[in-house]
Amino acid sequence: MSLRFAALGLLSQEPGSGYDLLKRFEISMANVWPATQSQLYGELGRLEREGLIEIAAEGPRRRKTYAITDTGRRALREWLATPDTAPARSARLLRVFLLSEVDRPDAIAFFTDIRRKAEAELAHLTTLLERIPWDSGENEFGRIALEHGLRHYRMEAEWARWAADRLTVEGPAAR
Repeated sequence: MSLRFAALGLLSQEPGSGYDLLKRFEISMANVWPATQSQLYGELGRLEREGLIEIAAEGPRRRKTYAITDTGRRALREWLATPDTAPARSARLLRVFLLSEVDRPDAIAFFTDIRRKAEAELAHLTTLLERIPWDSGENEFGRIALEHGLRHYRMEAEWARWAADRLTVEGPAAR
């Protein structure tokens, strides 16, 4: 459901083609909500059929430029104003809870993998932080979202390192 609002949000900022949106998506929201080209194009078709976006222009090779409609803008604002009531679920933490079922070296490898991936994401987000001109003020909420990612992956890498270290020392029920 959030992909639809990601697309509406991008179109509320500026009209664009599917290709334009995909490129804007990749440098902004893909860090929070990844989507493939086929998912985004499929969502644009649904949004158009539902009257939330419209074709503002059609160019060469049937390239369509989409714009948000008033109905789409109202739907986006309603979604933004509605608190998230979905229960938090984490497949990763469920696995952590059940890791006692694997050998200790496999559990350590699990946490080492989490740490490596978190550090890679942290490096990627740090590059974005350095590359994007944040001082213009027009990217303020993108910068706030980026800061969440930086803090999240920093914490996740630290937590995974702590967990692997904890399991590396002789502990109870070593398998």
